[in-house]
Amino acid sequence: MPDIVYPRPDGFTPLIAPVGPVTDGALWFIFRDNQILVRTSNASTGVPVCADPADLGLVTVRRQYLGMLAGQHCFSAEVAADTQVPDSLLCFGLRGLFGLLDDTLFALAGRAVQIMDWDRSHQYCGRCGAPTEASTGDRARICTACGQPHYPRIAPVVMALVRGGDRLLLARSSRFAPGMYSALAGFVEAGEGLEQSLAREVREEVGVEIANPRYFSSQSWPFPHSLMIAFNCDYAGGEIRVDPAEIEAAQWFSVDSLPDLPNPISIARRLIDATVAAIQAERHSKGSA
Repeated sequence: MPDIVYPRPDGFTPLIAPVGPVTDGALWFIFRDNQILVRTSNASTGVPVCADPADLGLVTVRRQYLGMLAGQHCFSAEVAADTQVPDSLLCFGLRGLFGLLDDTLFALAGRAVQIMDWDRSHQYCGRCGAPTEASTGDRARICTACGQPHYPRIAPVVMALVRGGDRLLLARSSRFAPGMYSALAGFVEAGEGLEQSLAREVREEVGVEIANPRYFSSQSWPFPHSLMIAFNCDYAGGEIRVDPAEIEAAQWFSVDSLPDLPNPISIARRLIDATVAAIQAERHSKGSA
């Protein structure tokens, strides 16, 4: 299959604390609720660049250091929900910034929102309820009473694109836009391997069996803290029986007549596009033989 290019933070070095002074050239990924504050000018969109959000008249509730991007310090931060945003900034949902922010900044924004959300939700220990404090040597919050470390949570999700000849098995959730279908996906359960999870999810959601799972790619998906792990799979038998508790509909689609598909930002779309390209290449090869 062809190489897949997707947003990633090129040139970024993750760090726990700044090395050297923070100047007025720092990048700030600032969130109000689940919206990020961005600046727009001359048809371009970016994040605020300053030494401190106070320079913009903003008071942060909490902040986290992310690392260095091409010599620039990078921070995530949160302001109160009732904060008045300066006229120089706009609020956007992270999904709405795809295609507006450049790929590196978009990937960093995804990292920032996950770290910000983790920091916000782990101010107290889940074991004993005591306050936590930031670790100085790791991305963790440590309980001040029992010493329990709390690391950013990442939820692994397996994705299966099931192929039967020139057809793809796609499904839709009630949360999707009307008419949109995608690959099957679900969370990995405790004690499962990825291949076991793939087979179980497909069987539970549509009642069919799969074979020959082949790793495709992975993607950090910050909505809110998932790691998507995508596979191609072969159809091995069974009739479609939709579990209405899991999905709304599922059916086989010819690669010549596909429904509306997910946004190109998603690994699901890249998985589908790459598989369609592979099937078309196979057809061309057979036709040329």
